[in-house]
Amino acid sequence: MQIFRNLPAEEVPFWADVVLGFRKMTEAELKKFPQHVFGQAFTTLKCEGLAYLPWLEKRIKGSGGLILKRRIEDLWELHPSFDIVVNCSGLGSRELAGDSKMLPVRGQVLKVKAPWVRHFIREGSGLTYIYPGASTVTLGGTRQKGDWNLSPDPEMSKDILSRCCALEPSLHRAYDIEEKVGLRPFRPDVRLQKELLVKDGRKLPVVHHYGHGSGGISVHWGMALEATKLVSEWVHALRTPAPKAKL
Repeated sequence: MQIFRNLPAEEVPFWADVVLGFRKMTEAELKKFPQHVFGQAFTTLKCEGLAYLPWLEKRIKGSGGLILKRRIEDLWELHPSFDIVVNCSGLGSRELAGDSKMLPVRGQVLKVKAPWVRHFIREGSGLTYIYPGASTVTLGGTRQKGDWNLSPDPEMSKDILSRCCALEPSLHRAYDIEEKVGLRPFRPDVRLQKELLVKDGRKLPVVHHYGHGSGGISVHWGMALEATKLVSEWVHALRTPAPKAKL
């Protein structure tokens, strides 16, 4: 459920028909949250990245894909080994693509054991949330733009736990508490576009695909399909002979 301290601008959001069973919360349900005046209830999916990403990697390898791990400082280091480069480097695009619009948004959460918690609770601001998972419950969070610090802040952890316990008092009994910190690759708008790099007569076709912030998992499949279309356009261009000049 998603709860609000004030009435939201849209009581029925644009994604209401995407999730399952969307409805407004009843007055009886809202009594559990006396500081909130409105709520939405629905069923949705939660992706477990620790399981999902290895599954995707297995699919790539099963389709004949090769995964190489190396550090690069410049996209040109990939030329001429690769005909087309898809740049999904996230925050690394500040250097690799010279994109100063890319900024980290620091997020700190707690991973706790609370197997009795079966339903998610999220405040409308998105700053306080309780997300049950396969083996732990995620308690959040923070949203600190421009902060590169990857070390957990104990005071923030106390604040997160306090906020979440205010919504779900049973979390006072949570155990095996772990602090986690990550950097969301934020950009005012996602960069999904082609670029032809030219240097000393050499050409390197690139598809930039980054800047999804905290929404990467939510939109990744559709965005990947769009990126694939751009790659296909580059493939077509490379296979099409350049027209000969007529004198």
